[in-house]
Amino acid sequence: MVSYHIATIDSLRIFYREAGSRRNPAIVLLHGFPSSSHMFRNLIPFLSDQFYVIAPDYPGFGNSSMPAPDEFTYTFHNISLVMEKLLDLLGIRQSVFYVQDYGGPVGFRIAVRQPSRVLGFVIQNSIAHEEGLGKPFDLFKALWKDRNPNTEAALGALLTFDFTKKQYLTGACSPDLISPDSYLMDQLFLDRLGNAQIQLELAYDYRKNVEQYPVWQQYLRTKQPPATVIWGKNDFIFTLNGAVAFSKELYNVETHLLCGGHFLLEEQAWQVSQLIKSFFYSRLGKYSPSTIG
Repeated sequence: MVSYHIATIDSLRIFYREAGSRRNPAIVLLHGFPSSSHMFRNLIPFLSDQFYVIAPDYPGFGNSSMPAPDEFTYTFHNISLVMEKLLDLLGIRQSVFYVQDYGGPVGFRIAVRQPSRVLGFVIQNSIAHEEGLGKPFDLFKALWKDRNPNTEAALGALLTFDFTKKQYLTGACSPDLISPDSYLMDQLFLDRLGNAQIQLELAYDYRKNVEQYPVWQQYLRTKQPPATVIWGKNDFIFTLNGAVAFSKELYNVETHLLCGGHFLLEEQAWQVSQLIKSFFYSRLGKYSPSTIG
């Protein structure tokens, strides 16, 4: 069963989903843009028999607090600090990090700061190499080069219902499996008063993620966390080059290119869960219960 909770972190109300026994290894599911922990709703039950599953919403996303930008500085660094404090509050000393889209910059930052936290990675359509940036990032790059009213307005196209729906349906191999609830839920949160400015601040801050790519690559080379790259191969946001690039740094890595798009879990949640369980079964000592404080 999945339960739903609120934790208070630095006066922020952080929503998270929880499932599974605390005696099992922890897996932390870090969501992407423009979604929330809602994107993992189908995956969580498939993992909860062998993992202790935590799926939080970032500040400004989903059911977590949405303070104005003058009350909380929306950067990936600050979001990663909030997520790290949540893990501390829950007593999770070590975990597998599942990162998708924006989840990569959050999870890799935590890993660089505290490598001992990491049991491994599931990397799903999230990158650490510049060659993985797809066509939509042209709007980001224009904003990074010259932030002005025109480049800000152009980026607004990525906050529309049409683009949100496109992220779910483009590249999908079984579109009839994509529930409209997915993109309607995301758009509901995007359309909240003030949220467009929050997303703009994060889009501008994303340039610092690109600057951090060499740091994350060095972490992967030196620490060699076990990682399985599970990719919706028809993704138009993050390219296949971004998927295969992880093998340049990692030797304990498996790469699976599945039929699907950016939000692969909408149609392949069971398949993804089986790949995760297969990959980590021996690497975590047959799921030795030693990760919860």
